[in-house]
Amino acid sequence: MTLGKFITFEGIDGAGKSTHLAFVADLLRERGKSVVMTREPGGTPLGEKLREMLLHEKMHLETEALLMFAARREHLAQIIEPALARGDWVISDRFTDATFAYQGGGRKLPFAKLEALEQWVHPTLQPDLTFLFDVPLDVARARLDATRELDKFEQEKAEFFAATRDAYLRRAAQFPERFRVIDSSRPIDMTRQELRDIVFSA
Repeated sequence: MTLGKFITFEGIDGAGKSTHLAFVADLLRERGKSVVMTREPGGTPLGEKLREMLLHEKMHLETEALLMFAARREHLAQIIEPALARGDWVISDRFTDATFAYQGGGRKLPFAKLEALEQWVHPTLQPDLTFLFDVPLDVARARLDATRELDKFEQEKAEFFAATRDAYLRRAAQFPERFRVIDSSRPIDMTRQELRDIVFSA
C-alpha cells in the first residue's frame, strides 16, 4: 500500500491558517484522497485534555514544552502514524514547528532542548509539506481582537509574537524543501489559488 502524505498548517495566531484547512482537505478529496484532519495540541482524547491545560493553565516553561511533546507522542501513535500507514493524507493544524516557534522563539526555551525532544518523540517523521501562513503582526492582532475570547498564548504581547514569527521564518529557511510560506495578508481567494496550485503539484 502507498503511504499517505502529511501536511501541516503553521503560523502565528491570527495568521489565518485555520480558515484554509477545510479548503485544502476538500481539494484533496476531489482528487480521490482519503483525508484525516486533526490538530495540535489535541487530536486524541488525552491530547484534547492536555490542550485545555496548555491553553489556559499557568505552568513552568519546561512543563509546557514537555506536555506539548507528550500530547504529540499520543497524537502520532493514535492518529497520524496509523493514518499514514493506511495511505490516508493527514492534515494537521500545527505540529512540531509550532513548538519551536512558540516555546522556543516566543518563550525563549533553548532550541537544543526542543531538538532533543523532537529526536526522542519523532526522530524520522517530518511533514511532507508545511504551509506557513505569514502576516504582519498588526494584521494578526486585528483578526484576533475581532474573533473570540483569547487563550493564554493569544493574550501575549507584540514582542512575543514578533519572536514567534521570526522563529517560524527561521524554521522555514532551515527546511526549505518542505515549507511553503504563504502571504496570508492577501484576499482569501488569492491565497486559495496559491494553495490550489501547490496542492495540485504535490
